[in-house]
Amino acid sequence: MTLKALVVDDEAPSRSELRFLLSEAGGVEVIGEASNAPEAMQLIRAIPYDVVFLDIEMPGLSGMRLAEALGELERPPAIVFVTAYSEHAVQAFEVEAADYLVKPVEVARLRRAIEKLGPQAPVAGTARVERVPVEKAGKKLLLSVDEIFHIMAKDDYSYLYTDGERYLSTLSLADLERKLEPRGFFRVHRRFVVNLEKVKEVVPMYGGTLLLTMKDRAATQVPVSRRRVPSLKKALGL
Repeated sequence: MTLKALVVDDEAPSRSELRFLLSEAGGVEVIGEASNAPEAMQLIRAIPYDVVFLDIEMPGLSGMRLAEALGELERPPAIVFVTAYSEHAVQAFEVEAADYLVKPVEVARLRRAIEKLGPQAPVAGTARVERVPVEKAGKKLLLSVDEIFHIMAKDDYSYLYTDGERYLSTLSLADLERKLEPRGFFRVHRRFVVNLEKVKEVVPMYGGTLLLTMKDRAATQVPVSRRRVPSLKKALGL
């Protein structure tokens, strides 16, 4: 099924380039273009688009504000941000964009974004989360969800752990739990969320609690609070 797409960018050359790249990637048909947010909203209200490829930095109402407004519609289109700036990735995650592409965009990367939308584009709030915006050594990165073993709360922030690396997220543990739960992540403790696919061993502890051993090289151990034991056992089929 070909997805009906709208391209929104204040620069005409950028719209033309993206339209060409989308034709090369396949899977979508660009049936509309807009140079600003009000014009885009008018088109979206007139035609039920499946996906909007949206720039962020635009005069007047920004692409991020437009995405927030679209989320209020009864059947909003999926949002794929296409921008020259990586620093808006956290906000894109918060408005539940389907993907976040940094210019210049390659056809292969664009194709992967389209494939995630499936045969039918998901509405806002149901898009499958693939990457999480994080920070490390002063750099902003997009971390693949599949690489994450567990997450630990740190004040109002969170630490995301992969096999041997730790990354900072400005999102709270509660926000990450809500967004990653459909990907098999589970809150096992007030301070910890784990990727159930990365759990190697479940060890009963004194007092009815559990201790999880992860599959990483360090065999990291994560505690499970007593009140979360029953629901975790159910999730793991124990």
